Amino acid sequence: MNAAPQTIARSELILGGQKSGKSRRAELLARQWLQAAPAHRALLLATGQPWDDEMRARIARHQRERAERVPGLQTVEEPRDLAHALACHSTPQTLIVVDCLTLWLTNWLMPADPQDVEQKQPLAPDWQAQAAHFFEALTHAPGPVVLVGNEIGLGVIPLGREVRAFVDALGALNQRAAAACQRVTLMAAGLPLTLKDVP
Repeated sequence: MNAAPQTIARSELILGGQKSGKSRRAELLARQWLQAAPAHRALLLATGQPWDDEMRARIARHQRERAERVPGLQTVEEPRDLAHALACHSTPQTLIVVDCLTLWLTNWLMPADPQDVEQKQPLAPDWQAQAAHFFEALTHAPGPVVLVGNEIGLGVIPLGREVRAFVDALGALNQRAAAACQRVTLMAAGLPLTLKDVP
């Protein structure tokens, strides 16, 4: 991916397919933010959960690689309550990376352990209500925010009612995020394509 300096938008949505370079772009922005001023901080809100051995190994690998590429990027794991996490951690000197919206939605609509979720106090009546809280927090975030998400609607129509409902919900979430963000970038083969950029 091109490592030329990028301007830091107040808010940016980075979309792409699997291994398209979207997380790398977010890391690049975080690294540039950290290098721009000694007082700058960068924080990753990680939504992935270790559902199985493969996912645990994947998360551990991502953590190691992130630590090598962006040593100053701190991590907070938050699978569901992104609104609260963003409100708590955003400051004018802190760039927040949310990686990723797709797994956040998965945690709401298709939790790995439904019984565990049911035993806890619900954060909101449903994911739409939680999304409303999140976008409210995004609007009032005092520092820059980078959202990472998957674009999964470019293939064939998926089989199964539940999967189709998830694809529809993710498409709606991505559209809402794109409307809320100052910049929208589509990643393909490690290359960024700017879809929206508001000066």
